[in-house]
Order: sequence, then C-alpha cells, then structure tokens
Amino acid sequence: MSALGFGYGTTAQVIDSIVASDEDVSLAVITDVVGASYRPLGAMMAIFPEQRRVGSLSSGCVEKDIESRAVSALAEGTMQRIRYGAGSPFFDIQLPCGGGLEITLVPMPDRDVLAELTHRLSGREVASAVLDLERQEISVRDFDVSDVTGWQGQSFKLVIEPELNFLLFGKGTEIVAFAALVSSLRFGCTVLSGDQETLDEAKRCGCTVRALKKPEFPPDLEVDSFTAICLFFHDHDWEPPILAVALDSSAFYIGCQGSERSAASRRDELRKIGVDEDHLGRLRGPIGLVRSAKDARTLSIGVLAEILDVHRALGGVR
Repeated sequence: MSALGFGYGTTAQVIDSIVASDEDVSLAVITDVVGASYRPLGAMMAIFPEQRRVGSLSSGCVEKDIESRAVSALAEGTMQRIRYGAGSPFFDIQLPCGGGLEITLVPMPDRDVLAELTHRLSGREVASAVLDLERQEISVRDFDVSDVTGWQGQSFKLVIEPELNFLLFGKGTEIVAFAALVSSLRFGCTVLSGDQETLDEAKRCGCTVRALKKPEFPPDLEVDSFTAICLFFHDHDWEPPILAVALDSSAFYIGCQGSERSAASRRDELRKIGVDEDHLGRLRGPIGLVRSAKDARTLSIGVLAEILDVHRALGGVR
C-alpha cells in the first residue's frame, strides 16, 4: 500500500502494482456510474491476499465487500459484474453520494497485457485496453482519438492517460514548495534552476533536478500534451528565452508567478523577441486560484488546483 494512505493509487500505479507482483490478484474496474460518484468511470483497484489493496473505487463504502467478492472471482476464474447503490440488489450497502456503481472484477488479469499498458504509459502514450466479458480476457488496443472509456456491446473499453508531468523553472521558496507538493502526490516533476540551494532542496523533495547555467529551455527536455510548465522567478529577465520555447511546445499549461504588472511586462518582452499573439494567448499569469497569495504553501495549492482544473476542462480523465 502507498505511504499516502490506505488504498491510495492512480490507475497507472494500480497496474504497476499487479505487474510487479507474482501473487494472486483481482483487478476491480468501475464500468458504470449512475449519478454522483467519488471516482470516475474506468477507475481501478487491485485486491491482493490478506486484504491488501492498491487504489480505491469509492469513499470506502464498497471496498470491503469487493475484497470478499474478489476471493469468489478468483475461485471461479471468471469476470464478474457487481452493482452497488442505485439499481443494486444489495440493500445493506448504501452509497452516501446517492448514485450507483457497477464494478467489474477481473481475476488474475493477464500480466503481459498489463505490462504492455505500463510500457505505453511510461513512453507517454495514451493506452487503450478492452475487457471482453464474452471471451473472458483483457487485451491492449492501439489508441484512436475517437476512443472513449465505456461499454461497446459485451466489451468495456478503457482509455488511460499518462500521468501529468511538471517542468518547473525558477528559484527560491515558491518553486521548492510547489515541487514538494507535486512530488508528494507522485506526479512527475523536474526542477530547473540556476540556484544550487533550490536544486538541493528540490532533490530532497524527491524531484529530478537540472542546473541551468543561463536562461534557456534545454533542447533535450521532453514535453508532451500532459506536461505543465511553470516559472517561479523573481528575476523576470530569465523568463523570455524559456517561455518562447515553452509556448511553441505541446504543453497543456504554461504559467508564471508574479503580479499583474509583471505579467504585462512579460508579454511586452515576449512580443519584442517575436512571440506572436496566438502563442501569448496560451500564457497564464499571475498563476493560482488564490490571488495575491503571500504564502508559498497557499500559492502552491492554488497553482496546482488551477492546473488540474485546466486539465479537466481539456478532457482529462482525472
């Protein structure tokens, strides 16, 4: 189990936990949601022996019952669909949200298939899998942009995104606080700074660090559509060369800390070096849902909330 708490685990972490283990295991997947739900369609949980589990499917309402049914699924060796809440025959198990959940149990899922999903996700690809109840198997499919998580006949398609990745540029308390928050939640995080103290503190938080000798966006730095780029500089002269490249990348979020005045000046400097208005329209700043935050922790929470909200609005599954 995770050090972050009983049952914690993202979809990728659930899959990884099964691939890394040789124990008997059942994979539980949310395959239908009625009304409100704490977890999204496609969320996963792994159930191991001795009531160990990775991931969660509710606020704790159904996990214990799923554990007992996972034992039955292992014994029978067949996938099972179980419904809780609205439309369920189990009147003694209530969901506080008032909605309904259907959970599909997959006993001893094919680890080779899950390893392939892990491989694709670690390569920053969107992974697609199918639970086929008729054939009683799970398989990997090539992802198509039209794919969505949900039922197609007797098959349930899962679309799984790579974890979000954070590239953080800057110096000082704010970037370290944000890096510590992001790292604690097990997001990928790289801190790039010209300040050794900042790099040392970020490394202690578990982040990858890179020294910057001058204001630049390293050409070998990998960016994709699941990447957020944040700048935490007090010396704003470092920003234009970094932002010019960042704004031309596929990152879904690009933002800078600072005041409204700093934001206006930043945009002027970017125009002077030839950044067009379409690219400037992607730049966020001042960043964070808590405006004029003076505390590094408050700023960090507000910035992360803003980034996750942007990702959700763009169709992110989390």
